[in-house]
This record gives sequence, C-alpha cells and structure tokens, in this order.
Amino acid sequence: MDEVLLRTLTPHVLGILVRRGADFASAEDAVQDALVEALRVWPADPPRDPKGWLVTVAWRKFLDAARSDSARRRREDVADVEPAPGPVSTVDDTLQLYFLCAHPSLTPSSAVALTLRAVGGLTTRQIAQAYLVPEATMAQRISRAKRTVGKVRFDQPGDVATVLRVLYLVFNEGYSGDVDLAAEAIRLTRQLAAAIDHPEVAGLLALMLLHHARRASRIAADGSLVPLAEQDRGRWDTAAIAEGVEILQAALARDRLGEFQAQAAIAALHADAPTAGETDWVQIVEWYDELAKLTDSPVVRLNRAVAVGEADGPRAGLAALAEVDATLPRHTAVAAYLHERDGDLATAARLYSEAAGKAPNLAERDHLTRQAARLNTRLRG
Repeated sequence: MDEVLLRTLTPHVLGILVRRGADFASAEDAVQDALVEALRVWPADPPRDPKGWLVTVAWRKFLDAARSDSARRRREDVADVEPAPGPVSTVDDTLQLYFLCAHPSLTPSSAVALTLRAVGGLTTRQIAQAYLVPEATMAQRISRAKRTVGKVRFDQPGDVATVLRVLYLVFNEGYSGDVDLAAEAIRLTRQLAAAIDHPEVAGLLALMLLHHARRASRIAADGSLVPLAEQDRGRWDTAAIAEGVEILQAALARDRLGEFQAQAAIAALHADAPTAGETDWVQIVEWYDELAKLTDSPVVRLNRAVAVGEADGPRAGLAALAEVDATLPRHTAVAAYLHERDGDLATAARLYSEAAGKAPNLAERDHLTRQAARLNTRLRG
C-alpha cells in the first residue's frame, strides 16, 4: 500500500467533493472513510485509476451520510446527479483548500491543525507533537475547527500567514522523513509565490529550498541520521542553494523582515560554509537573536543555545540552555551534545541515553542511542 500516494491524492479528492457541493466537514469525513476503505481493499485489488476510485468511493460515502441525516434532506437532490465512474478532473485544488482551512473564523492554531489533518494528510498524533500538546487536546481542536468551517463558502479567502505556517509544518514533517511530502510543500509554496508578492512567502520558499538541498546527505546508507557537521557537502544540491539564496536576498532587500526570512538567512549561512568548521556561528547567533524577537519561540531559544555553544564555547551554550524550558523536546539531546563538547563524557552519555527514550521518531532514537554507546565505549576504554 502506497501511503504516500494516498496522502498526495487526498487534497485533490477533497477539492472535487467540495466543488460538487459537499460542505467541507462532511467532505473531509467522506474522504477519510474512503482512505480507510482503500487501505483495506487496494493491497489485494489495486485500482487502475486510484484518484477516480477514491473520488467515486468518497462521493458515495458522502451521499450515504447525507441521506441518513434528517437535517440534510435537501441533499437528496444531489444524489440524482451522481457522476458516473470514470476519469476525473485534473484541477489542483490543494492551495485553495489550504486557504479554505485558513478561514478568518478559525484561530490560527486551529486553522493550521485542520489543514494538516484534512489536506496535509498528517495524523492527529503528528500534529500534536508539532504543537507540543497532548493528542487528545489536538483531536478536540481539530473537531471544533471542522464544525466551524463546515458551512464556509469554498471561495471565501483565508489568511496568508496561516497558510504559510501550514506549509512550513508540512515541509518539516516531510523533511524529517517523507521527501515527497517536503517536495509537495515546495511545489505549493512556489504556486503561492507566483500568485502573491509577499516577502515572507519568498522567505519560506528560500528556507525550504536551502534545507531541501541537503536531503541527499542527511541519511547514511544504513538508514542512520547524519548530523549537519558530518554531512558530505559535495552531495548538496548547489542549484537549489543558489536559487534559495537569490530568492532570500531579494526578500531581505525589501526591509520587511519576518521569521521565515530570518530562518532562511541561518540556513544560507550553513549552506555558504565550505566546511562545518568554517561556519559563521557568530552571525548565526545574531540571526537567532532577530528570530527570537520575531517569534519568542522556545524552539528558537533551544537552537540558539546550540549556536552560542559553537560561537562562544560549550559552557556559554549550557548557560543559554539553562534559560530554556527543560521539558522541551530535544532539550536533553542538546544538553548531551554541549556536555560532550565541554569534556564531561559521563554526563553526556547519560543524557544521550535519556534523550533517546524521549526521541520523537525511530531515526533520532537510534542516532542518540549510538551516541550514548560511543561515549560509553570511550569511558570503559
């Protein structure tokens, strides 16, 4: 079962149902039901036209739900014009769906969560991890958002800043594992940049390109993570880096700094360094200071502590880390790294082991476990 294919088809099918007259909440429920049916049926009987199959099944499930709901008797007329199975429209509604989910009737956090679930194809657990909240809390947030946006007209505009946040989180999810999902986020951000003259749209596109340029070097042949400092920079995509830097420079020249431009500037400094040892960490710290002013994000302060440790030494990094919430994901991993650089191998080994138990995914857990094992071997030797 190609789950990446299902995730890619989801927004297209959802858009078709909405254009045919389904309200968003009901359409999203029907598409999710169709995806469950696909997971059950396709392994034994894969369809020749996956998109057409999903549209047909989702539409029928929507009609079944409409018929069974006494409050929606008016939708019985829709059943009389059910399209026959066959080729379906190739119109790409994905970006329009992002804007629908970013409707002003929703809070930004609810809009992002709804889009990630309904259009981005992320699970409730993945979204909860991104927002650092319990899964049950996120499930309730998404449910409320679906009820709120259910009756919104498909052509009502949403908020650009919220759409950017969604695209950023979708890219991050892809960058941590599913390259296709990251590429889809880049494709949609290119569409948005072509349609809207906005420095933060350009900043986000630059950021994505600069990070995505390193994808070939992030995973070793055995599937293990390769830290930035150890990556083969000869495998970085220089064309993507050049494009990202050019887009970033044009955006910064407009003197309307935003968080995505600041993040892209940090990524550009990493990309510009011929070797890890030649990275301009002092300037990276300065950009993190700018980013902290723009976002007041604990994740930014965590990453800044690493940069301070590189620029001013591990003890300065640990001092900066002490000001960051210790319950934050990856806090323990950062502490382990800084203690190792400071020469306290016993503490670093213990913290690496502790961080492995908190890792958000298998690849990070294995990486941190290997780091702990490496230091324990040195300590025993």
